[in-house]
Amino acid sequence: MKYEVVIGLEVHVELLTECKLFCSCPNRFASEPNVNTCPVCLGFPGALPQMSYDALQQALNASVALNCEIALYSYFDRKNYFYPDMPKGYQISQYYRPLGSKGYLVIENDSGGDNKVGIARVHMEEDAGKLVHASSSVSAGSSGTSSSGSSSMVDYNRAGVPLIEIVTEPDLHSSGEARRYLEKLKSVLQYARVSDCKMEEGSLRCDANVSLRPPGGQLFGTKTELKNMNSFRAVEKSLDHEIKRQAAIIDRGDEVVTQTLRWDENKQETIVMRSKLEAHDYRCFADPELAPIELAASEVEKARAALPEMAEARAERLVNDYNLPEYDAKVLTASRCLADYFESCLALYNNPKEVSNWVMGEFSAHLKNAGLEADQCSFQPEDMAELLKMIDEKLISGKLAKEVLEKAFQSGKPPRKVVEEEGLLQISDQSELEEIVDQVISDNPDSIESYRGGKTKALGFLVGQVMKATKGKANPQLVNELLIKKIDG
Repeated sequence: MKYEVVIGLEVHVELLTECKLFCSCPNRFASEPNVNTCPVCLGFPGALPQMSYDALQQALNASVALNCEIALYSYFDRKNYFYPDMPKGYQISQYYRPLGSKGYLVIENDSGGDNKVGIARVHMEEDAGKLVHASSSVSAGSSGTSSSGSSSMVDYNRAGVPLIEIVTEPDLHSSGEARRYLEKLKSVLQYARVSDCKMEEGSLRCDANVSLRPPGGQLFGTKTELKNMNSFRAVEKSLDHEIKRQAAIIDRGDEVVTQTLRWDENKQETIVMRSKLEAHDYRCFADPELAPIELAASEVEKARAALPEMAEARAERLVNDYNLPEYDAKVLTASRCLADYFESCLALYNNPKEVSNWVMGEFSAHLKNAGLEADQCSFQPEDMAELLKMIDEKLISGKLAKEVLEKAFQSGKPPRKVVEEEGLLQISDQSELEEIVDQVISDNPDSIESYRGGKTKALGFLVGQVMKATKGKANPQLVNELLIKKIDG
């Protein structure tokens, strides 16, 4: 490409707290609209906010996990703007004195090397409410007439939920790098146990600033802001689209306009929302109702020391302790939940590579199809261990085990119960199998001759015929032995 791409990301992350940032209302997803509210988060006059220490601790944990310098003195500001989802007419945020700054994450760049992505700031703020747009039929009163149209309703359950905003330096240079940064960020925050980072629930939301400039240029081009990206894939696709759009504008001699755009998933294109606001448009000033935050250096060091084992260290341990390939360890530890699941399975079935194959393969495929994390499904580590033991006991074949896993995953039943109910026990009775083997040999004389003529693939065909006749329940090892014995004998 003849332009250098410059991307900066602003990521809003909901913290895992019981209560909201400045009141005791529950921080809970999927409640009935407007039930988790009070005079503070609804912005009633005279209602005074009080900061949650739990939210501060989570924000501090996130900041140290992201290698930030921690401000021992910080405070909250009022970011003034009017919008229906912000009942006070301002948002409480940290504009002038963020909690964390000058952090970084290291990701892989497009050439396979390292890109140290700077994190300019990590600051605390409260979330806004949620607008719900819907078509409606509006009654005109006693006349009995009505008119159809659209309406917007506001759910204030989310208003006041504690957030951290994580702002990168403009250190990303492709949509792929942006996606890898987000994946790494999600992993770090989940390992630090500060957020579940579920984009589908809005607990991780990403805005992107993107501009183009000539290769090697020092000045930044005019940037646009992208919003409404609800998955990592959407981030990647929307950035690719915007990069091409800006390049086309510059190529024809026009100027890129500073705008805020949203990604339309159905149309697969960016759509202009409004002109982008500048920082001075928000008229920020220190909130007079909230005391400053003062931390002792010992509190910061305590938070740093209390960080759990992170993905890179855990991957190294899996390689050293369980002799796993580096690829397996990297895949398993990309998600804390998946790594926890793997090690829980090992405590019950001590065969690291076998467990790794099943967790990375069939199990992860079912998680992906169901849109679940490993700790959200009903197929527990105990079930995985039971499934693998049944293979060892030759009660089921490896092929049938995949079917059992699928049925157990979907039904929530233990694997052994699925096998019993479906009649899937492996046939290992030699006399029973001999009858089927004899019939297969009798029905396939050409394959017998091919095998005797040195074509070993013919044996695989014959084994397949036996497996077909037994609906996959025959012991494949015993079938091989019987076929060879009878053909060579």
